Amino acid sequence: MLKLVSKNKLLRFALGLCTLLVLPACATIGAGSVRRDSRDYSEALGKAWKEQTLLNVVKLRYADTPVFLEVSSVISSYQLQSQINVLGSLSYNLTPGLPDTVGRGATVGGSGTYTDKPTITYTPLQGDKFTRELLRPIPPSAIFQLIQAGYAVDPFFQLTVRAINGVYNRSSRGTGTRDADPEFYKLLDALRRLQLSEAIDFRLDKRGAEDASIISFRSNRFTPAVEQDLLFVRKVLGLSQKPGELHLTFGAVPRNDTELAVLTRSMLEILIELSARIEVPEADVQAGKAFPVPPSRSESGLRDQPMVKIHSGAKPPADAFVAVSYSDHWFWIDNSDFRSKAVFSFLLLLTSLAQTGVTPQAPVITVPAS
Repeated sequence: MLKLVSKNKLLRFALGLCTLLVLPACATIGAGSVRRDSRDYSEALGKAWKEQTLLNVVKLRYADTPVFLEVSSVISSYQLQSQINVLGSLSYNLTPGLPDTVGRGATVGGSGTYTDKPTITYTPLQGDKFTRELLRPIPPSAIFQLIQAGYAVDPFFQLTVRAINGVYNRSSRGTGTRDADPEFYKLLDALRRLQLSEAIDFRLDKRGAEDASIISFRSNRFTPAVEQDLLFVRKVLGLSQKPGELHLTFGAVPRNDTELAVLTRSMLEILIELSARIEVPEADVQAGKAFPVPPSRSESGLRDQPMVKIHSGAKPPADAFVAVSYSDHWFWIDNSDFRSKAVFSFLLLLTSLAQTGVTPQAPVITVPAS
């Protein structure tokens, strides 16, 4: 009776072990990996984009060739395989009167394989795609649509615009450094105040087969301060004081007083402007590897400071927003510098805007005179 009980225990043990080995093979890994993979890959792609952009900005500072790689696809595949082998032998009273020679025993074996094979495709930015995304100026209509969406007009214009109706922004490029016109920063301040007062109304209007961007000023918002800013903007830009429509176009100088000419920058030009203010080791400047940093004008305040402060040193700080190594030096953006982080992250949105190029059809802006 005891031998029969032992036999039953051995069978139950073998069956239980088989069940434990089979259950993991029945579980799915597809659905459970979606949350983990989407988070991990998005963080990895975001970090790679930041490091690539910063490295290319640093390269432009040293007149080196920037290289842009896009991740065109990410395919993550998993494979889980398992195999179980169970062998056993049980004998009891095979030959009456003789001892049992077969014996009792059980052999349980198992094997498993887990494979993670992500396929990531990189596409170099070149040819027509390079021209669209980096060399073509950002469309003026896209800039005004972003302002409509709530983006602050003053840092946005300072980053993306070279000139508005002949009023020029500052340029820090080594081959074409120039100070901003005295009216440019004042114009940005006035436009920002008008935006904050909600006196400017942006909307899209249908003009035939094309969509036009319309800007109008609400008459019930005409406080004395708003009225003064409106008069200043019209005077500086040389706009007509009469009610009517202003045609938005790409260019530096308007053809008449009913046209708003906006000379926008390309994405590559924006990166060059940002690179010109990078802090580089003095030894590299003395050796002719890089231009010296253009001097700042203290009377211009924050407007004349670098929009993205990129520091350099022998090693990066412990808390860097993004850091890359180039030419035996480290370059980084401080994690505590919120303004630099915001402008740097905004470059990703500007890259998407630059893909559309300059549109031939100009939208219309309505500026009623008081």
